Amino acid sequence: MDKIKVGIIGAGGYGGCGAVELLSTHPNVELRALIDKQDVGKPMSDLYPHLTGFCDIMIVDPDDSDCPDDFDVVFFATPDGVGQQGAAHWLKKGIKVIDYSGDFRFNDPDVYRGYAERIGRNKAHTSPELLTQSVYGLAELHRKEIAGSNLVGNPGCFAVSCILGLTPAMKSGLIDPGTIICDAKTGVSGAGKAPSATFHYPARYDAMNAYRISGHQHVYEIERELGLVAGEDVLITFTPHVVPLCRGILTTIYAQLSEGQTIETVETAYRSFYRDEAFVRIFGPEKVQLSTHVRGSNFCNLSLNVDERTGKLIVVSLIDNLVKGQAGSAVQNMNIMFGMDETEGLLHPGIYP
Repeated sequence: MDKIKVGIIGAGGYGGCGAVELLSTHPNVELRALIDKQDVGKPMSDLYPHLTGFCDIMIVDPDDSDCPDDFDVVFFATPDGVGQQGAAHWLKKGIKVIDYSGDFRFNDPDVYRGYAERIGRNKAHTSPELLTQSVYGLAELHRKEIAGSNLVGNPGCFAVSCILGLTPAMKSGLIDPGTIICDAKTGVSGAGKAPSATFHYPARYDAMNAYRISGHQHVYEIERELGLVAGEDVLITFTPHVVPLCRGILTTIYAQLSEGQTIETVETAYRSFYRDEAFVRIFGPEKVQLSTHVRGSNFCNLSLNVDERTGKLIVVSLIDNLVKGQAGSAVQNMNIMFGMDETEGLLHPGIYP
């Protein structure tokens, strides 16, 4: 097959770098342009020296008349608000779009507005007509829809860990949906590349904190997706934390087990649900899972546990926020959109130590 021509907008950030890391060795991809407003004229390998010899393409300004536009797909590795302003331009040219932000995770403008208020935008969607075309890009749940779409909204990193950790339990009726608690920890790379006082090394070293308590934006998509699985409205308690770690998400999920459920029935349900999924790995309570087990990979590791004393299901869900929580999911979606094996360019172990 002809190589897929890819353009990455926001290439200089962590999300853009993650896509370049994966796509520079993808056998069916040609990186045609790396586009950004910052670091224009610099080779990507100047920004990220580990890419030397793998990607030495110059960063180009989006307003440059010489900027290539002959893509098959464009990645918006950009913050909220950018993709919704630029996606229509590419879609009208017949180019597929994958957006990293929350701009296209929701099909209803009113639901999007609720999400936007959570992140302080307080603005209506600038391209509401595109929302009905967009597909939520969690491949394990929406593979068929992704395959037929030209516009995919990548899921949030916390949402990936929670949704994958809970879906089999919801699908099989293993738990009481009204008792779900998600306690999530993320590394500081989740805040992006832009420096700030809060994430300055002296402020973050040896420090951890909860934030956006009872108000995190990813709750919208978690509850929406779990509600679709359960066939009823679902409300969860979700508390995110930043921990002094570069990359990774560890979410500990608690829920009351339905009567008669055991660790054996839980394991059976999870292994059955994910039996054909290349990037979800199931572990029982006998093997402790570390964030380093998925670092640098597109895998989600799920550790299943039952507290017999309290009757609680405890699922520990681990992903790399920059891969399965961002660039890896984007590449997986791209593979599906172009009819390729979805593991192409992704099936490799993580980084250790």
